[in-house]
Amino acid sequence: MNPARPLTTGSAAQLFQPDAHGATAGAAHDQEVPEVDLLSPLALRGVTMRNRIAMAPMCQYSAQEGMANDWHLVHLGSRAVGGVGLVLVEATGITWDGRITPGDLGIWSDDHVEPLARIARFVQSQGAVAGIQLAHAGRKASTAAPWTGGATLATPEEGGWPVVAPSPIPFHPGDPTPVPLDEAGVDGIVDAFETAARRALAAGFEVLEIHAAHGYLLHQFLSPHSNQREDQYGGSLENRMRLVLRVTERVRAAMPDRLPLFVRISATYWVAGGWDIEQSVELSRRLKDLGVDLIDVSTGGNLPTARIPVAKRYQIPCSRRIRDGAGVPTGAVGLITDPKEGDEIVTGGDADLVLLGRELLREPYWALKAQHAFEEEPDWPVQYGYAVKRRAK
Repeated sequence: MNPARPLTTGSAAQLFQPDAHGATAGAAHDQEVPEVDLLSPLALRGVTMRNRIAMAPMCQYSAQEGMANDWHLVHLGSRAVGGVGLVLVEATGITWDGRITPGDLGIWSDDHVEPLARIARFVQSQGAVAGIQLAHAGRKASTAAPWTGGATLATPEEGGWPVVAPSPIPFHPGDPTPVPLDEAGVDGIVDAFETAARRALAAGFEVLEIHAAHGYLLHQFLSPHSNQREDQYGGSLENRMRLVLRVTERVRAAMPDRLPLFVRISATYWVAGGWDIEQSVELSRRLKDLGVDLIDVSTGGNLPTARIPVAKRYQIPCSRRIRDGAGVPTGAVGLITDPKEGDEIVTGGDADLVLLGRELLREPYWALKAQHAFEEEPDWPVQYGYAVKRRAK
């Protein structure tokens, strides 16, 4: 970092703490608010990211029995070398049957810990923070890899397995009917998230993210389209939020106080009568109260017939609405390709963190190029920097 760039002096969470009168810190007083931008550090609890650029979790469908391998090390490690502040490992199955595909990463056994720890160590050695997303696919489990068509694997002969869900409603018409979780099954999901969190901590990850978006199991419980239960987990908003809140409470309790917890949500899936932004704001308030440090705000994923208005910045207003309405730091995602656009999102107050997906697949060194775009000396790894800088001169 260029030492001339102003740094934040406190965590993003501190900037949102209400004072004794319920006002947001800095909003009702004439105190100076630290300048923040895309390249300024972000501190959450006891972890500081060198900038506000994160690698979003992106499934690689390249594991065998959930084991991380050389592909995952190079894929994730190269983005740490490329200068991002946070590297989030893809959706990692908390149970064997919670994987999207047979190629998903897993964390349902102790054997998964060391291959993941190898990745966390390398990411951290390059100056980035290592995080991992914990997930259960629910009714969207047991599918083929997308590059083979992504079809449902309906039978064991095809490599598939039975799937579970809040209610016996398949994602696609004609898919096998998912098995509705009974209360013991729901308790087992909560236990599995906690156990997975403990394994992730043992692997050395400093940020944990609970996946409650994109139509996977926790999102399925939130939505009235996929959750038609008549017990304490269905019906009212309070009941539909119950599983997400239970999982969050257990995962937070398993974590050291110094480490931050994220939750990824779909703020809406663009269908009337479904999960929407107002419910997302209320959920985010409740998650903040349970000790969640950042809401990773995406959209979509729970109905295959939804018509999503995909365009530049189409999800950014959701991040802003949750950040303002719930008083919690947020991460913005979706079609962010230009460093100046990412900077405007942060400086304009739309989000505290920018998560890049496909753009980082195209350009692993996007964060270093962002430094160059803002006329800073890129923080090249020493193995590259001496040669690159010499040529520039």
